[in-house]
Formats: sequence, C-alpha cells, structure tokens
Amino acid sequence: MNWPIGIEGDYKGVYNRHLAQIELFESGGSHGQWVLPSTKGSVDDPAFTEIIGQDAHKALCDDIELLDMAGDEFDLEQVLKGELTPIFFGSAMTNFGVRPFLEEFLRLAPQPATRPTSEGIIEPENEQFSAFVFKIQANMNPAHRDRLAFIRICSGKFERGMTVNHVNTGKKLKLSQPQQFLAQDRTIIDDAYPGDIVGLFDPGVFGIGDTLTGEGEKFTFEEFPIFPPERFARVQAKDTMKRKQFIKGINQLAQEGAIQVFRQEDAGMESFIIGAVGQLQFDVLEYRLKGEYGADILMHFLGYEVARWLDGENLNVRAMKGMDRAMIVRDSKERLVALFPNEWSLQWSMDNNPKVQFLLAPPAIIEE
Repeated sequence: MNWPIGIEGDYKGVYNRHLAQIELFESGGSHGQWVLPSTKGSVDDPAFTEIIGQDAHKALCDDIELLDMAGDEFDLEQVLKGELTPIFFGSAMTNFGVRPFLEEFLRLAPQPATRPTSEGIIEPENEQFSAFVFKIQANMNPAHRDRLAFIRICSGKFERGMTVNHVNTGKKLKLSQPQQFLAQDRTIIDDAYPGDIVGLFDPGVFGIGDTLTGEGEKFTFEEFPIFPPERFARVQAKDTMKRKQFIKGINQLAQEGAIQVFRQEDAGMESFIIGAVGQLQFDVLEYRLKGEYGADILMHFLGYEVARWLDGENLNVRAMKGMDRAMIVRDSKERLVALFPNEWSLQWSMDNNPKVQFLLAPPAIIEE
C-alpha cells in the first residue's frame, strides 16, 4: 500500500502507491506524542530529490519499479477473502506514516453491517438502540481491580447515562461511565454510534454475547460460537489458603472467554478441568492467576483431545455403551460433556449410541 523512504534509522517518509505520491515528515523527536508536519508531492518533483538526497531518491524509484512489476495489485475482494494482505509502513515511535495508515484503514473498513436477531434482521440505521457484549476484561487497572465489558453498537444512538434493557437478565441498567480507549489512555464519552466500541464498568452482570436494547425491546442477537477445546488439564491452587483468589480468577477468566471450565461430579471443588484450544491459553492462565490474583497453581495435563456435548431424551450416561475411555464432566451451565482421547474413540461411542447426539458446541447455540 505504501513504501518507506530512506534507510533504517533515518526514514524520511512514505510513498503512497495508490496515489503515486510522496509524503515527507519533519523530524521532531516527539516520540509519537503529537502529529508531525508533512509535505506531499510527486515523486518526479526535483524538490523532493533535493530534500531526500539523490541516492535515496534513486533507491525509491528502483523500489517503486520493482513493486509495480513484481507486486500484486490491490484487490479489496481478495482482501476480504483472506487471499491478499495489505501492508503499510510507518513508525508509531516517530509518528510518520501513522496518519496515512489510519485514513486508508477508515476508507477500506466496511460500514456497520446488519445483524441477525431473534426477531429478524436489525439495520444500523434503525433509531432504536441495540448493542451486544463481545469482550470482558478484568483487571485492566490492577490498582483498582476493575472489570470492563466491551459492547459494539449495532443500531441507534448511545448516550452517556442512558437506561437500557439487559435482555439476558431482564433488568434495567444505567450506563453512566462509558469509556473508549486509545492505547493506555481512557476517555469518558458522551455518545456513540453504530460500529463504535464502548467500554462499560461491569459489576459482574454482563456475559459475552449479552444483548442490550432500548427500553421496551427484548430481542436477542445470535449467540457467540464456542470453539471446542482440544487440550485439557486438571488445575488446582498450590496453596489452599489462596483458594478464594484461585476460584475468583478461574471464574473471571472463564467469563472473559479465555478458558472453558468443567467439573467432575464426584471430584469436589478443589480442582477444575480446564479446556483450551492451545497451549498458549494455559500459559496465559497460569501467568494471570499468579500476577493478578496471587494464586500459584498445580497443573496436570490430561490425555483427552476431543470434547462433545451430550444431548438426547432421557439421557443416562451410565447406560451408554463404549464410554469407558471417556471422562464425563459438566460445563459452567451444568450441561453434560464427554471428553475423548481421540477421534477414533469418539466415533466408537457415536456408533454404539445412535440415539445420543454428540454436539460440537453446547445445545443452546446449535442452529436448528
């Protein structure tokens, strides 16, 4: 999309391939704290040759020629399919190339889209306010142990202090401290519109996928998909005196969607079965429990790789055939889940229990 002008440690600016335009930035030593003045013009303008130097100008012209010959033409359709990746050059430290990137990002970014709900499609132009919770983050400010729920506005206008309907609990909530973030900076906002992201203080009432609507509306947005875990470990607090912090941390991280928590019915509450998609999530779990909650853990990985939620009429796990290799657990909503060591053992159990459904995701989010 653009190309840097200069050499490492002495960048002068960027060349915009789409506009065939040079933009040179003044050096300032501001370390990205404010916008740098810039000068724009044609690569053929002799004035720019004088400013950046003959050698740098020749190198830029050679690079442009090579990019035009060997590079791919920008195609938004291919980008949206994941077949082409636009690349921008710039430096947040010196603040050059950042503004052109943001402007181009806004130009390429899709407009707020329609969203399916339990009552049909809702358009972003709809004047009735609606939003959904897509992320929960605890301890964004460790000094205050705060917890924020991030919502995406889907329709209508968000206003600070407005009262909304929390559809999942049926309660009325006043949204009095809406925030937006830029890096480490927080800003209290007064209004927001479809497509905007807003952070709300969460006393523990929000969950991922929750729906917020204007007063009188009670529809819900489609539930978020849950990725089936592929690695499992039994996790418990190393120090029993830290059990309270351990349970609090496990519950909050599960509500964030970082992990999935299961329990064996006969195993008590000293330990949990934790499911995750990959090893990195277990590393993050251990790091955050220790750093944010002061709880060291013992972790024992289990020999299971496949999870399936069980569903069926008059389901009796003890009467099911071919389940001797599986571990039966319950998820956070008390739904039965079977953990299998591999796909072969799963298939064996499915063949021997044709009246039981082995679901890739919890029954509540399976489309009919």
